[in-house]
Amino acid sequence: MSHQSEHLDGKVVVVTGAGSGFGRLILQKCAAGGARVVGLDIDSGNLDDVVTGIRAAGGQALARVADVTELDQVKAAARSAVETFGSIDVLVNNAGVMPLAYFADHERAWQRWHQAIDINIKGVVNGIAAVYDQMIGQGRGQVVNISSIYGNGGVEGAGVYSATKAAVTAISDALRVETQGRIKVTTVKPTGVFGTNLAGGIVNQTAIMALAGQKGPQFAENLANYMSGSLRPEQTDIDSVQYWLITPEDLADAVVHVIDQPWGISLSDVTVRATGENYIR
Repeated sequence: MSHQSEHLDGKVVVVTGAGSGFGRLILQKCAAGGARVVGLDIDSGNLDDVVTGIRAAGGQALARVADVTELDQVKAAARSAVETFGSIDVLVNNAGVMPLAYFADHERAWQRWHQAIDINIKGVVNGIAAVYDQMIGQGRGQVVNISSIYGNGGVEGAGVYSATKAAVTAISDALRVETQGRIKVTTVKPTGVFGTNLAGGIVNQTAIMALAGQKGPQFAENLANYMSGSLRPEQTDIDSVQYWLITPEDLADAVVHVIDQPWGISLSDVTVRATGENYIR
């Protein structure tokens, strides 16, 4: 186990999509800071591996298989968290898919689009509904919703995905106003992050270039260098202002940071981007 954090130690943190990607890292890092963690995922195999590893390192962790699009399953997982650890202090609505595609791709994209609406929007609503009464009854809680810079506006090649992430931001803002002084609400918006399973949902690979706009050629060159491991040293040095692309670890660290705060401090809106990133419009 890593050094325990004053503000993480003992908190009960529930993370959706915890079997892989960002969710896995967030769960592991929260546990390393002393939190008692509950991982939700639709894939029991991956989730069990994560929780087993946390327990082996001396952490307290619980695995619950749940489809975030099914409210009853999410509520059952929340009840298990309370029965096991006595409370739910933090919910991280992390589960999500990224079905980048143009509207001209509708014949091959519609199923992924519908899935994105179910997971990215309904999943967030279900997560909030599952913990709301518990947090209000406790007198405090925190909901962290993973959004995206794609939600800042309509982007070609990402119309449906952008809409789902804009919805996450709107839901977060409304929850924050309704529960001020009782539930802290944080919206985390990452920029370009590779190395997770999000990219597996892309329908049209060329759609990822749309966000770069007129800087597309430069982005393509840097991306090719990234994939081949030939970025300039300063572009991969996190202590350099030329750092080009955040990693899943970077994002997970940012999420843990917003949780690792005194109850009286709320970091509400966080955009996580690399200092040297030069392609986001």
